[in-house]
Amino acid sequence: MITIEQLKDVKERTEALHRYLDIDNKKVQVEEEQLRTQAPGFWDDAKKAEAQMKKVKTLQNWIEGYNEVKTLADELELSFDFYKDELVTEAEVDDAYNKAMQAIEELELKNMLRSEADQMDCVLKINSGAGGTESQDWASMLMRMYMRWAESNGYKLSVANLQEGDEAGIKTVTMNIEGSYAYGYLKGENGVHRLVRVSPYNAQGKRMTSFASVFVTPLVDDSIEVTVEPARLSWDTFRSGGAGGQNVNKVESGVRLRYQYKDPYTGEEEEILIENTETRDQPKNKENAMRQLRSILYDKELQHRMEEQAKVEAGKKKIEWGSQIRSYVFDDRRVKDHRTNYQTSDVNGVMDGKIDGFIKAYLMEFSDSEI
Repeated sequence: MITIEQLKDVKERTEALHRYLDIDNKKVQVEEEQLRTQAPGFWDDAKKAEAQMKKVKTLQNWIEGYNEVKTLADELELSFDFYKDELVTEAEVDDAYNKAMQAIEELELKNMLRSEADQMDCVLKINSGAGGTESQDWASMLMRMYMRWAESNGYKLSVANLQEGDEAGIKTVTMNIEGSYAYGYLKGENGVHRLVRVSPYNAQGKRMTSFASVFVTPLVDDSIEVTVEPARLSWDTFRSGGAGGQNVNKVESGVRLRYQYKDPYTGEEEEILIENTETRDQPKNKENAMRQLRSILYDKELQHRMEEQAKVEAGKKKIEWGSQIRSYVFDDRRVKDHRTNYQTSDVNGVMDGKIDGFIKAYLMEFSDSEI
């Protein structure tokens, strides 16, 4: 049975969310934004209209999320009072408490995602490390993990490019994950993921270590201004491999984009290479590749901002992009994040996409150090 202090904590956190989220102001905002959708010719510019509808939906989601928390908090207080009159059981009060706490924690977590990029869809790319079949198999396991996570959270996922391994697994995969706050939740997955297991590919049954890199960037839309210099851009086309019938083998629908990027801050140059075989339509694949390029350029600017912020806040713990972040040790039944020290023994659950504990631990520790 919960205590009066636990009930008080729920009420205080609910009131705090009302203040932090500025719910009263959001209600006024949503009315104003909805009025804009009723203007004559609103749908003449489809992309602009969709961006406006997305803005309205985002505001509504915040209000609905808070309303759910408030309703559950009120129901808990009612259950607590009913228990005094022996109208409900201890179990029913505890159940009401658990529901209220879950809703509060989910909204508090979402409130940590305040930057413009956090709200965006994302591009998630996995590259296998050195080690051939071992690492390629590990990369495919990570791909499955993120696909399961996206599915369980109701996100739309599409594979933009996939290169299969020589014997098993994959060499690389690029996936678009679309849905509210996809980038905000997955940005902490950036880095090197390390697997330790008894290898099924080793005849001696030795314990092997494999690595794979995960890169997460915001998937920008037309509302984000990103400068692409046409003179630095070049295209190749190629025949897509894999299943898909005769069209895939005969038509050069796959596209390869090369962009000679020059860092505006350091002057350093590098080639950005993007391949897209998502559809059989070459113009569509070009459009998708350009969207990924704009996402990469936007992310580079975002990382520069973060580096500048890190210099200003030198006393704070710095987030190292691209460093080894997590170890998955199968025979010890342990998955540990080295940045937050969060760990779990539910290895099977993690590989089935249950990574919310790692996501929450990352956001709890690092959200206040971001822009």
